[in-house]
Amino acid sequence: RFCLPLVLASLPTMATGEEIPPALQDSWGEFWLFRFFVNAAGYASIVVPGFLLIQYFKRRNYLETGRGICFPVIKSCVFGSEVKSVHQEDGSLPPRAEPTESSTARQVFKLLFCAAGLQASYLTWGVLQERVMTRTYGATETDPGEKFKDSQFLVFMNRILAFTVAGLYCALTKQPRHGAPMYKYSFASLSNVLSSWCQYEALKYISFPTQVLAKASKVIPVMMMGKLVSRKSYEYWEYLTAALISVGVSMFLLSSAPNKHMSTVTTFSGVVLLAGYIVFDSFTSNWQDALFTYKMSPVQMMFGVNVFSCLFTVGSLLEQGALLESVGFMARHSEFTAHAVLLSVCSACGQLFIFYTINQFGAAVFTIIMTLRQAFAILLSCLIYGHTVTVVGGLGVAVVFMALFLRVYARSRMKKRSKKLPPGETPVQKV
Repeated sequence: RFCLPLVLASLPTMATGEEIPPALQDSWGEFWLFRFFVNAAGYASIVVPGFLLIQYFKRRNYLETGRGICFPVIKSCVFGSEVKSVHQEDGSLPPRAEPTESSTARQVFKLLFCAAGLQASYLTWGVLQERVMTRTYGATETDPGEKFKDSQFLVFMNRILAFTVAGLYCALTKQPRHGAPMYKYSFASLSNVLSSWCQYEALKYISFPTQVLAKASKVIPVMMMGKLVSRKSYEYWEYLTAALISVGVSMFLLSSAPNKHMSTVTTFSGVVLLAGYIVFDSFTSNWQDALFTYKMSPVQMMFGVNVFSCLFTVGSLLEQGALLESVGFMARHSEFTAHAVLLSVCSACGQLFIFYTINQFGAAVFTIIMTLRQAFAILLSCLIYGHTVTVVGGLGVAVVFMALFLRVYARSRMKKRSKKLPPGETPVQKV
Protein backbone atom coordinates (compact mmCIF):
# COMPACT_ATOMS: atom_id res chain seq x y z
CA ARG A 1 0.00 0.00 0.00
CA PHE A 2 3.03 2.28 0.38
CA CYS A 3 4.39 1.59 -3.11
CA LEU A 4 2.17 4.06 -4.99
CA PRO A 5 3.17 7.14 -2.95
CA LEU A 6 6.85 6.23 -3.27
CA VAL A 7 6.60 5.78 -7.03
CA LEU A 8 4.66 9.02 -7.49
CA ALA A 9 7.08 10.95 -5.33
CA SER A 10 10.03 9.65 -7.32
CA LEU A 11 8.70 10.52 -10.79
CA PRO A 12 10.07 14.10 -10.93
CA THR A 13 13.46 12.85 -9.73
CA MET A 14 13.60 10.18 -12.44
CA ALA A 15 12.55 12.72 -15.06
CA THR A 16 15.22 15.27 -14.18
CA GLY A 17 17.92 13.32 -12.37
CA GLU A 18 17.81 15.69 -9.37
CA GLU A 19 16.72 15.44 -5.78
CA ILE A 20 13.31 16.75 -4.86
CA PRO A 21 13.70 20.12 -3.12
CA PRO A 22 12.80 20.25 0.59
CA ALA A 23 9.61 22.20 -0.15
CA LEU A 24 8.28 19.20 -2.07
CA GLN A 25 9.37 16.65 0.53
CA ASP A 26 6.94 17.79 3.23
CA SER A 27 4.40 15.16 2.27
CA TRP A 28 3.95 12.89 -0.73
CA GLY A 29 0.24 13.73 -0.40
CA GLU A 30 1.04 17.27 -1.57
CA PHE A 31 2.74 16.12 -4.76
CA TRP A 32 0.65 17.29 -7.72
CA LEU A 33 0.60 13.95 -9.56
CA PHE A 34 -0.73 12.15 -6.49
CA ARG A 35 -3.44 14.80 -6.04
CA PHE A 36 -4.32 14.51 -9.72
CA PHE A 37 -4.95 10.76 -9.40
CA VAL A 38 -6.90 11.25 -6.16
CA ASN A 39 -9.10 13.86 -7.85
CA ALA A 40 -9.54 11.61 -10.89
CA ALA A 41 -10.59 8.75 -8.61
CA GLY A 42 -13.21 11.03 -7.06
CA TYR A 43 -14.58 11.93 -10.49
CA ALA A 44 -14.58 8.26 -11.50
CA SER A 45 -16.76 7.42 -8.48
CA ILE A 46 -19.44 9.62 -10.09
CA VAL A 47 -18.77 8.93 -13.77
CA VAL A 48 -18.73 5.13 -13.59
CA PRO A 49 -22.11 4.69 -11.80
CA GLY A 50 -23.59 7.33 -14.12
CA PHE A 51 -22.31 5.49 -17.19
CA LEU A 52 -23.77 2.20 -15.95
CA LEU A 53 -27.16 3.84 -15.32
CA ILE A 54 -27.21 5.37 -18.79
CA GLN A 55 -26.41 2.00 -20.39
CA TYR A 56 -29.10 0.35 -18.27
CA PHE A 57 -31.82 2.79 -19.37
CA LYS A 58 -30.78 2.52 -23.01
CA ARG A 59 -30.78 -1.30 -22.96
CA ARG A 60 -34.22 -1.30 -21.35
CA ASN A 61 -35.48 1.02 -24.11
CA TYR A 62 -36.73 3.28 -21.32
CA LEU A 63 -37.82 5.98 -23.77
CA GLU A 64 -40.71 3.75 -24.92
CA THR A 65 -41.34 1.69 -21.78
CA GLY A 66 -40.67 4.16 -18.96
CA ARG A 67 -43.45 5.67 -16.88
CA GLY A 68 -43.85 7.54 -13.60
CA ILE A 69 -42.81 10.86 -12.10
CA CYS A 70 -39.12 10.20 -12.81
CA PHE A 71 -39.69 9.72 -16.54
CA PRO A 72 -39.24 13.40 -17.60
CA VAL A 73 -36.01 13.71 -15.59
CA ILE A 74 -34.52 10.46 -16.95
CA LYS A 75 -35.62 11.33 -20.48
CA SER A 76 -33.94 14.74 -20.28
CA CYS A 77 -30.72 13.39 -18.75
CA VAL A 78 -30.28 10.26 -20.88
CA PHE A 79 -32.13 10.81 -24.16
CA GLY A 80 -33.00 14.48 -24.59
CA SER A 81 -35.19 15.40 -27.52
CA GLU A 82 -32.58 14.17 -30.01
CA VAL A 83 -33.51 17.06 -32.32
CA LYS A 84 -30.46 18.67 -33.83
CA SER A 85 -30.18 22.00 -35.58
CA VAL A 86 -27.96 22.92 -38.48
CA HIS A 87 -24.51 24.17 -37.52
CA GLN A 88 -24.23 27.88 -37.39
CA GLU A 89 -21.70 29.67 -39.55
CA ASP A 90 -18.95 29.68 -36.92
CA GLY A 91 -19.84 26.16 -35.74
CA SER A 92 -20.29 27.09 -32.10
CA LEU A 93 -22.43 30.15 -31.62
CA PRO A 94 -25.74 31.50 -32.92
CA PRO A 95 -25.47 34.19 -35.56
CA ARG A 96 -24.75 37.53 -33.97
CA ALA A 97 -27.36 40.21 -34.14
CA GLU A 98 -26.56 42.83 -36.75
CA PRO A 99 -27.10 46.39 -35.54
CA THR A 100 -30.14 48.01 -37.11
CA GLU A 101 -30.13 51.78 -37.53
CA SER A 102 -27.62 52.08 -34.74
CA SER A 103 -25.44 55.17 -34.56
CA THR A 104 -21.67 54.91 -34.76
CA ALA A 105 -21.36 56.42 -31.29
CA ARG A 106 -23.62 53.70 -29.87
CA GLN A 107 -21.55 50.96 -31.49
CA VAL A 108 -18.32 52.51 -30.23
CA PHE A 109 -19.79 52.67 -26.73
CA LYS A 110 -20.78 48.98 -26.93
CA LEU A 111 -17.32 48.04 -28.12
CA LEU A 112 -15.65 50.00 -25.31
CA PHE A 113 -18.05 48.43 -22.81
CA CYS A 114 -17.20 44.91 -24.02
CA ALA A 115 -13.46 45.60 -24.09
CA ALA A 116 -13.50 47.17 -20.62
CA GLY A 117 -15.60 44.32 -19.19
CA LEU A 118 -13.34 41.63 -20.63
CA GLN A 119 -10.15 43.39 -19.59
CA ALA A 120 -11.37 44.15 -16.06
CA SER A 121 -12.75 40.64 -15.51
CA TYR A 122 -9.79 38.65 -16.77
CA LEU A 123 -6.98 40.96 -15.67
CA THR A 124 -8.37 40.96 -12.13
CA TRP A 125 -8.85 37.20 -12.38
CA GLY A 126 -5.22 36.69 -13.46
CA VAL A 127 -3.80 38.89 -10.68
CA LEU A 128 -5.91 37.14 -8.04
CA GLN A 129 -5.08 33.71 -9.42
CA GLU A 130 -1.37 34.34 -9.00
CA ARG A 131 -1.89 35.88 -5.55
CA VAL A 132 -3.91 32.94 -4.23
CA MET A 133 -1.63 30.21 -5.55
CA THR A 134 1.82 31.72 -4.90
CA ARG A 135 1.57 33.87 -1.74
CA THR A 136 0.92 33.11 1.92
CA TYR A 137 -1.96 34.23 4.13
CA GLY A 138 -1.83 35.28 7.76
CA ALA A 139 1.90 36.09 7.79
CA THR A 140 3.17 38.07 10.79
CA GLU A 141 6.57 38.91 12.25
CA THR A 142 6.59 35.63 14.18
CA ASP A 143 4.42 33.47 11.89
CA PRO A 144 5.38 32.86 8.24
CA GLY A 145 1.72 32.21 7.39
CA GLU A 146 0.32 29.40 5.26
CA LYS A 147 -0.39 28.85 1.59
CA PHE A 148 -3.67 27.64 0.16
CA LYS A 149 -2.94 24.35 -1.59
CA ASP A 150 -6.20 22.87 -2.86
CA SER A 151 -6.69 24.03 -6.46
CA GLN A 152 -9.83 21.91 -6.78
CA PHE A 153 -11.67 24.03 -4.21
CA LEU A 154 -10.98 27.16 -6.29
CA VAL A 155 -12.37 25.36 -9.35
CA PHE A 156 -15.48 24.49 -7.32
CA MET A 157 -15.90 28.11 -6.19
CA ASN A 158 -15.67 29.35 -9.78
CA ARG A 159 -18.11 26.76 -11.10
CA ILE A 160 -20.77 27.16 -8.41
CA LEU A 161 -21.05 30.88 -9.09
CA ALA A 162 -21.01 30.39 -12.88
CA PHE A 163 -23.77 27.79 -12.48
CA THR A 164 -25.86 30.24 -10.42
CA VAL A 165 -25.38 33.12 -12.86
CA ALA A 166 -26.17 30.98 -15.91
CA GLY A 167 -29.22 29.46 -14.20
CA LEU A 168 -30.64 32.89 -13.32
CA TYR A 169 -29.97 34.16 -16.84
CA CYS A 170 -31.76 31.18 -18.40
CA ALA A 171 -34.68 31.59 -16.00
CA LEU A 172 -35.13 35.31 -16.64
CA THR A 173 -34.61 35.36 -20.44
CA LYS A 174 -36.16 33.47 -23.31
CA GLN A 175 -34.00 30.53 -24.42
CA PRO A 176 -34.29 27.96 -27.24
CA ARG A 177 -36.00 24.69 -26.40
CA HIS A 178 -33.32 22.41 -24.99
CA GLY A 179 -32.73 19.15 -26.86
CA ALA A 180 -29.33 17.72 -25.88
CA PRO A 181 -29.15 14.78 -23.44
CA MET A 182 -27.84 16.27 -20.21
CA TYR A 183 -25.20 13.58 -19.70
CA LYS A 184 -23.33 14.79 -22.79
CA TYR A 185 -22.34 17.94 -20.92
CA SER A 186 -20.38 15.80 -18.47
CA PHE A 187 -17.57 15.14 -20.97
CA ALA A 188 -16.86 18.84 -21.53
CA SER A 189 -17.36 19.47 -17.83
CA LEU A 190 -14.80 16.87 -16.76
CA SER A 191 -12.16 18.12 -19.19
CA ASN A 192 -12.93 21.71 -18.18
CA VAL A 193 -12.47 20.92 -14.49
CA LEU A 194 -9.18 19.13 -15.18
CA SER A 195 -7.86 21.94 -17.40
CA SER A 196 -8.72 24.54 -14.75
CA TRP A 197 -7.05 22.43 -12.06
CA CYS A 198 -3.88 22.13 -14.17
CA GLN A 199 -3.92 25.87 -14.75
CA TYR A 200 -4.09 26.70 -11.04
CA GLU A 201 -1.59 23.99 -10.08
CA ALA A 202 0.97 25.09 -12.69
CA LEU A 203 1.40 28.44 -10.94
CA LYS A 204 3.09 26.64 -8.06
CA TYR A 205 5.95 25.70 -10.40
CA ILE A 206 6.21 28.35 -13.13
CA SER A 207 5.65 32.10 -13.39
CA PHE A 208 2.40 33.64 -14.58
CA PRO A 209 3.97 35.27 -17.69
CA THR A 210 5.26 31.84 -18.76
CA GLN A 211 1.78 30.39 -18.33
CA VAL A 212 0.20 33.16 -20.43
CA LEU A 213 2.69 32.62 -23.25
CA ALA A 214 2.07 28.87 -23.14
CA LYS A 215 -1.65 29.52 -23.60
CA ALA A 216 -0.96 31.86 -26.49
CA SER A 217 1.17 29.22 -28.23
CA LYS A 218 -1.33 26.35 -27.97
CA VAL A 219 -2.16 26.87 -31.66
CA ILE A 220 1.04 24.95 -32.45
CA PRO A 221 0.00 21.57 -30.94
CA VAL A 222 -3.50 22.08 -32.37
CA MET A 223 -2.05 22.38 -35.88
CA MET A 224 0.25 19.42 -35.34
CA MET A 225 -2.65 17.27 -34.15
CA GLY A 226 -4.80 18.35 -37.07
CA LYS A 227 -2.04 17.48 -39.53
CA LEU A 228 -1.25 14.07 -38.05
CA VAL A 229 -4.70 12.87 -37.03
CA SER A 230 -7.17 14.57 -39.37
CA ARG A 231 -4.86 15.12 -42.35
CA LYS A 232 -5.86 18.77 -42.42
CA SER A 233 -4.10 21.23 -44.70
CA TYR A 234 -3.24 24.78 -43.73
CA GLU A 235 -2.43 28.03 -45.46
CA TYR A 236 1.16 29.30 -45.64
CA TRP A 237 0.41 32.15 -43.22
CA GLU A 238 -0.70 29.66 -40.59
CA TYR A 239 2.68 27.89 -40.75
CA LEU A 240 4.42 31.28 -40.69
CA THR A 241 2.57 32.55 -37.61
CA ALA A 242 3.01 29.21 -35.81
CA ALA A 243 6.77 29.42 -36.47
CA LEU A 244 6.85 33.03 -35.20
CA ILE A 245 4.99 32.03 -32.04
CA SER A 246 7.44 29.19 -31.46
CA VAL A 247 10.44 31.52 -31.93
CA GLY A 248 8.95 34.16 -29.62
CA VAL A 249 8.17 31.68 -26.84
CA SER A 250 11.69 30.19 -27.14
CA MET A 251 13.25 33.65 -26.89
CA PHE A 252 11.26 34.39 -23.74
CA LEU A 253 11.93 31.08 -22.01
CA LEU A 254 15.64 30.89 -22.85
CA SER A 255 16.41 34.48 -21.89
CA SER A 256 14.34 34.77 -18.71
CA ALA A 257 16.35 35.76 -15.68
CA PRO A 258 16.69 33.17 -12.89
CA ASN A 259 13.78 33.25 -10.46
CA LYS A 260 12.71 31.59 -7.28
CA HIS A 261 12.07 28.26 -9.01
CA MET A 262 15.70 27.17 -9.07
CA SER A 263 15.19 23.44 -9.53
CA THR A 264 14.44 21.86 -12.89
CA VAL A 265 12.08 19.55 -10.99
CA THR A 266 9.63 22.40 -10.56
CA THR A 267 10.12 23.49 -14.16
CA PHE A 268 9.40 19.96 -15.39
CA SER A 269 6.25 19.77 -13.27
CA GLY A 270 5.07 23.13 -14.60
CA VAL A 271 5.63 22.05 -18.22
CA VAL A 272 3.68 18.81 -17.67
CA LEU A 273 0.81 20.67 -16.03
CA LEU A 274 0.70 23.23 -18.86
CA ALA A 275 0.64 20.39 -21.38
CA GLY A 276 -2.26 18.85 -19.45
CA TYR A 277 -4.07 22.19 -19.51
CA ILE A 278 -3.67 22.50 -23.29
CA VAL A 279 -4.84 18.91 -23.94
CA PHE A 280 -7.91 19.12 -21.69
CA ASP A 281 -8.82 22.62 -22.87
CA SER A 282 -8.58 21.57 -26.53
CA PHE A 283 -10.94 18.66 -25.87
CA THR A 284 -13.40 20.96 -24.06
CA SER A 285 -13.72 23.38 -26.98
CA ASN A 286 -14.05 20.60 -29.56
CA TRP A 287 -16.69 18.73 -27.55
CA GLN A 288 -18.67 21.92 -26.95
CA ASP A 289 -18.50 22.64 -30.66
CA ALA A 290 -20.05 19.21 -31.32
CA LEU A 291 -22.79 19.84 -28.74
CA PHE A 292 -23.82 23.04 -30.50
CA THR A 293 -25.31 20.86 -33.25
CA TYR A 294 -28.24 20.73 -30.83
CA LYS A 295 -30.37 23.83 -30.68
CA MET A 296 -29.06 25.70 -27.64
CA SER A 297 -27.72 29.08 -26.61
CA PRO A 298 -24.21 29.67 -25.22
CA VAL A 299 -25.69 30.40 -21.77
CA GLN A 300 -27.49 27.05 -21.82
CA MET A 301 -24.13 25.47 -22.62
CA MET A 302 -22.58 27.36 -19.71
CA PHE A 303 -25.35 26.14 -17.39
CA GLY A 304 -25.15 22.49 -18.48
CA VAL A 305 -21.36 22.27 -18.21
CA ASN A 306 -21.28 23.95 -14.80
CA VAL A 307 -23.99 21.66 -13.39
CA PHE A 308 -21.68 18.68 -13.83
CA SER A 309 -18.59 20.67 -12.83
CA CYS A 310 -20.20 21.44 -9.46
CA LEU A 311 -21.22 17.78 -9.07
CA PHE A 312 -17.72 16.46 -9.86
CA THR A 313 -15.80 18.92 -7.70
CA VAL A 314 -18.04 18.86 -4.63
CA GLY A 315 -18.22 15.05 -4.78
CA SER A 316 -14.45 14.72 -4.99
CA LEU A 317 -13.89 17.30 -2.23
CA LEU A 318 -16.31 15.54 0.11
CA GLU A 319 -14.74 12.13 -0.54
CA GLN A 320 -11.28 13.50 0.27
CA GLY A 321 -12.48 15.48 3.28
CA ALA A 322 -10.97 18.57 1.65
CA LEU A 323 -14.15 20.64 1.55
CA LEU A 324 -14.25 21.23 5.30
CA GLU A 325 -10.50 21.85 5.35
CA SER A 326 -10.81 24.54 2.68
CA VAL A 327 -13.79 26.12 4.43
CA GLY A 328 -11.69 26.15 7.60
CA PHE A 329 -8.92 27.96 5.71
CA MET A 330 -11.48 30.55 4.60
CA ALA A 331 -12.62 30.98 8.21
CA ARG A 332 -9.03 31.54 9.38
CA HIS A 333 -8.16 34.01 6.61
CA SER A 334 -10.82 36.54 5.65
CA GLU A 335 -8.48 37.96 3.00
CA PHE A 336 -8.47 34.62 1.20
CA THR A 337 -12.28 34.50 1.37
CA ALA A 338 -12.49 37.89 -0.35
CA HIS A 339 -9.97 36.81 -3.00
CA ALA A 340 -11.75 33.50 -3.70
CA VAL A 341 -15.16 35.16 -4.02
CA LEU A 342 -13.84 37.92 -6.27
CA LEU A 343 -12.01 35.31 -8.36
CA SER A 344 -15.30 33.49 -8.92
CA VAL A 345 -17.18 36.71 -9.72
CA CYS A 346 -14.58 37.68 -12.33
CA SER A 347 -14.73 34.23 -13.91
CA ALA A 348 -18.54 34.22 -14.17
CA CYS A 349 -18.77 37.81 -15.44
CA GLY A 350 -15.99 37.14 -17.92
CA GLN A 351 -17.96 34.28 -19.48
CA LEU A 352 -21.01 36.51 -19.93
CA PHE A 353 -18.87 39.23 -21.52
CA ILE A 354 -17.46 36.63 -23.91
CA PHE A 355 -20.94 35.64 -25.12
CA TYR A 356 -22.09 39.25 -25.45
CA THR A 357 -18.97 40.43 -27.30
CA ILE A 358 -19.05 37.60 -29.86
CA ASN A 359 -22.79 38.10 -30.36
CA GLN A 360 -22.39 41.84 -31.00
CA PHE A 361 -19.07 42.07 -32.87
CA GLY A 362 -18.02 38.57 -33.93
CA ALA A 363 -15.13 36.27 -33.10
CA ALA A 364 -12.39 38.37 -34.74
CA VAL A 365 -12.96 41.43 -32.53
CA PHE A 366 -13.22 39.19 -29.48
CA THR A 367 -9.89 37.51 -30.33
CA ILE A 368 -8.15 40.89 -30.67
CA ILE A 369 -9.47 42.03 -27.27
CA MET A 370 -8.39 38.81 -25.57
CA THR A 371 -4.96 38.91 -27.22
CA LEU A 372 -4.45 42.41 -25.85
CA ARG A 373 -5.61 41.11 -22.48
CA GLN A 374 -2.86 38.47 -22.49
CA ALA A 375 -0.23 41.14 -23.18
CA PHE A 376 -1.60 43.37 -20.41
CA ALA A 377 -1.71 40.38 -18.03
CA ILE A 378 2.01 39.74 -18.50
CA LEU A 379 2.82 43.43 -17.94
CA LEU A 380 0.59 43.64 -14.87
CA SER A 381 2.04 40.47 -13.35
CA CYS A 382 5.59 41.75 -13.82
CA LEU A 383 4.71 45.09 -12.19
CA ILE A 384 2.83 43.66 -9.20
CA TYR A 385 4.80 40.49 -8.45
CA GLY A 386 8.25 41.57 -9.61
CA HIS A 387 8.85 39.08 -12.45
CA THR A 388 11.92 40.10 -14.40
CA VAL A 389 11.92 40.03 -18.20
CA THR A 390 15.12 40.68 -20.17
CA VAL A 391 15.26 42.72 -23.36
CA VAL A 392 15.43 39.55 -25.47
CA GLY A 393 12.54 38.06 -23.48
CA GLY A 394 10.46 41.18 -24.05
CA LEU A 395 11.24 40.99 -27.75
CA GLY A 396 10.06 37.37 -27.71
CA VAL A 397 6.76 38.43 -26.13
CA ALA A 398 6.35 41.08 -28.83
CA VAL A 399 6.99 38.49 -31.55
CA VAL A 400 4.32 36.18 -30.09
CA PHE A 401 1.64 38.85 -30.01
CA MET A 402 2.60 40.20 -33.41
CA ALA A 403 2.07 36.68 -34.77
CA LEU A 404 -1.30 36.39 -33.02
CA PHE A 405 -2.52 39.67 -34.51
CA LEU A 406 -1.26 38.54 -37.92
CA ARG A 407 -3.36 35.37 -37.57
CA VAL A 408 -6.47 37.41 -36.77
CA TYR A 409 -5.92 39.68 -39.76
CA ALA A 410 -5.18 36.83 -42.17
CA ARG A 411 -8.16 34.80 -40.96
CA SER A 412 -10.54 37.73 -41.44
CA ARG A 413 -9.23 38.17 -45.00
CA MET A 414 -9.67 34.46 -45.70
CA LYS A 415 -13.22 34.56 -44.32
CA LYS A 416 -14.15 37.42 -46.65
CA ARG A 417 -12.57 35.56 -49.58
CA SER A 418 -14.41 32.32 -48.77
CA LYS A 419 -17.75 34.15 -48.94
CA LYS A 420 -16.95 35.04 -52.56
CA LEU A 421 -16.12 31.47 -53.60
CA PRO A 422 -18.45 29.77 -56.13
CA PRO A 423 -21.00 27.33 -54.64
CA GLY A 424 -19.48 23.93 -53.85
CA GLU A 425 -15.93 25.25 -53.57
CA THR A 426 -14.56 25.28 -50.02
CA PRO A 427 -11.51 27.05 -48.63
CA VAL A 428 -8.57 25.30 -47.03
CA GLN A 429 -9.26 24.01 -43.50
CA LYS A 430 -8.02 26.43 -40.83
CA VAL A 431 -7.56 26.25 -37.07
